[in-house]
Amino acid sequence: MKKTYHSLLKSAVAVATICAATSVMSANIFVIGGKPDDPFWSVVKRGAEAAGIVAEAQGGSVTWLAPQNYDNLGVDAAELIRQAISQGADAIVGPNWVPDAMDPAFKAVVAAGIPLVIYNAGGLRAANNLGAMNYVGSDDYRAGVAAGEYFAKHGENNLVCINTLPGAANIEANCKGMVDGIAAVGGEGAILPLPATSFGSSTAVAQAVKAYLLRHPKVSGVYTIGNVDANASINGIMQAGKAGKVQVGGLNMDTTILKNIKSGKQLFAIDQQGYQQGFLAVSILNSFVNYGLTVPTREILTGPGIIDKSNVETTMAGVKKGVR
Repeated sequence: MKKTYHSLLKSAVAVATICAATSVMSANIFVIGGKPDDPFWSVVKRGAEAAGIVAEAQGGSVTWLAPQNYDNLGVDAAELIRQAISQGADAIVGPNWVPDAMDPAFKAVVAAGIPLVIYNAGGLRAANNLGAMNYVGSDDYRAGVAAGEYFAKHGENNLVCINTLPGAANIEANCKGMVDGIAAVGGEGAILPLPATSFGSSTAVAQAVKAYLLRHPKVSGVYTIGNVDANASINGIMQAGKAGKVQVGGLNMDTTILKNIKSGKQLFAIDQQGYQQGFLAVSILNSFVNYGLTVPTREILTGPGIIDKSNVETTMAGVKKGVR
């Protein structure tokens, strides 16, 4: 008989509880992630918390730290990293969003002898530079390239990436990848940077997309870097009178985005499997702190994958369970 995910997790917890009785170590893991109401980061947090069930059974804990907004992302995230150090973290997980602001804090983690995993943003280069054990996440540049190529295969050769988090290294890499991806097949790509306060603001993004399309009538594809931005861009396209003429693709997805893909309002979404990012990063550190176990493949990629009409139904089942 096949075991369900939950039954397997319960079995793992039972084993962990037995092991905890003889283990002298426990892992108090601190995870730096996105703000609480960000749809993508809520999924990452669920993954971290699922891995935390085992950590807690072994006497450890998982503590989630997040900025309240993205207005001063690098500085705020660096402060959260230092907060984790001061609170006695046994291990730390964090995204390398803004290297110039965050690298000194990450280097302080390693200097203090605290095991570190970089996830979500920064890639293996950041992990190497900072002395982290692993990188867990998508390849941001390759995700952008995949988006540009997908647009081109569907006849959309003039694109714009709506960047509502300018300065964030992973988003900059994603937009650059999209531009390079479309350019490699003879198309054109541009980047529209907006203030960070625009991220998640339906009105601001819709207005910006509308204005851009009216100034650049040849644009046939809009690429976004978040769930709310994708839905807002669809509204902006409609307001510009371009419905059916300009396609939308973007990072991440939720139920609304998947319904839009199914109905044809959105062409595709790039999946970086945020649940896996949280789950794997915490699991790696918990196993290392308790047992000295390591994963020799230092770059553990969770994406990019493409969600379109061909696999949207399967993806919807995962979203309903809160893991995609």
